[in-house]
Amino acid sequence: MKRLLHRWFSSFSAFQYRLDRRFTRAGFLALSVLGAAGVIGLDTNRTVGYQVLTLVLALLVISAASSLVFRGRFAARRALPRFASVGVPLAYRVAIDNQTSRRQEGLVLLEELADPRPSFEEFTTAREPGEERRNWFDRKVGYPRWAWLVTQKRGAVVPPRPLPPLAPSAETDVTVELTPLRRGHVRFTGLTIARPDPLGLVHALKTIRLPQSLLVLPRRYPMAQIQLGGYRKYQPGGVALASSVGDSEEFMSLRDYRSGDPMRRIHWRSWAKVGRPVVREYQDEFFVRHALVLDTFAAPEAHMVFEEAVSVAASIAVSVATQESLLDLMFVGPETYCFTAGRGVGNTDRLLEVLACVSACHDKPFRALHRAVIDRHDALSSCVCVLLAWDEPRQELVRHLEALGTPTRVFVVGERGALERVPPHIHRLEVGRRSAD
Repeated sequence: MKRLLHRWFSSFSAFQYRLDRRFTRAGFLALSVLGAAGVIGLDTNRTVGYQVLTLVLALLVISAASSLVFRGRFAARRALPRFASVGVPLAYRVAIDNQTSRRQEGLVLLEELADPRPSFEEFTTAREPGEERRNWFDRKVGYPRWAWLVTQKRGAVVPPRPLPPLAPSAETDVTVELTPLRRGHVRFTGLTIARPDPLGLVHALKTIRLPQSLLVLPRRYPMAQIQLGGYRKYQPGGVALASSVGDSEEFMSLRDYRSGDPMRRIHWRSWAKVGRPVVREYQDEFFVRHALVLDTFAAPEAHMVFEEAVSVAASIAVSVATQESLLDLMFVGPETYCFTAGRGVGNTDRLLEVLACVSACHDKPFRALHRAVIDRHDALSSCVCVLLAWDEPRQELVRHLEALGTPTRVFVVGERGALERVPPHIHRLEVGRRSAD
């Protein structure tokens, strides 16, 4: 039954998309009149509605036939920016080359995005926010969930762009506006040049294949620069990690060899004297390193909570000063990841790119993140945790970090009811409010 519903919804969405592309607003009005006249004109003895039906049907047939004759030839180039951000409109340039010897007027530019229809697995496993409050029929059939998934996967809204008159054998630049709806990649498959027929009811279409993609960064909220505690810690290979900003490469002392120390640091005279490896230690091996820990262990129905947590993590990442410190972004996906920015290793944009593509983890326990953070605590000056709940496994991580002496700040993102159990000293972020108590 579910496969049948998925197939029906998919076919209906495809049909609706083709109608939107083919018919103008006047064309949709004509279709509405055609439907009404068909109902009213069933009894030809009592009404003359059938005459209206015949007239409108003839107009639509003529328009559809004339739309089949469109001899335009076009080429196009799309100049996209490097990044976009969720909810922030952006403008980009499209160059349209009229490859005919005729002036082309009255055209409309339509962007073609990747197919947003969800797969059968996505349709059956996803949960629309608030789906439990819908009636029995909507929950069983699942069309509201389908519509929500299509909106989530669409990626962006690109309104139709009327084109100026295109001179023969010339290229014309136009500006197109796009509004991203979600983070991740927005994929373009091509663009379509539409020309309405003389009656203005049906579009003739010329599609140009032009695949491209645009990376959409997570939504970021204004927040004051976070002042994190902690002190400098020893970083193995710190000279290689550090940039020219900050401490100079100044000799401090001698110490015993540690695994990972480069051979060029060995002090051979001291080794010969004490009988064990000794290396030179430099000032630049000690600097501040923060960890930004993102909880990715979200249930399928907690999609909005997870997206809000990613936005909070992105907001924190851009608010931490990384000129003289390192920031490690840590989370668990198909495996455990740690991405570093600061002191010439990488900039914050790199972390935002990673956060744009992070997904929820459903096949590993929270303990995997716990182990990854604790294994690196020796190098961490402080830690910021963005959590999706305040249950025992997450409390255990925070207690463990505090017991090890690592200054820790915790942000818990969730719905209002779930946040009532969070203690007052923890930053509580309610979905939709974006304010900490």
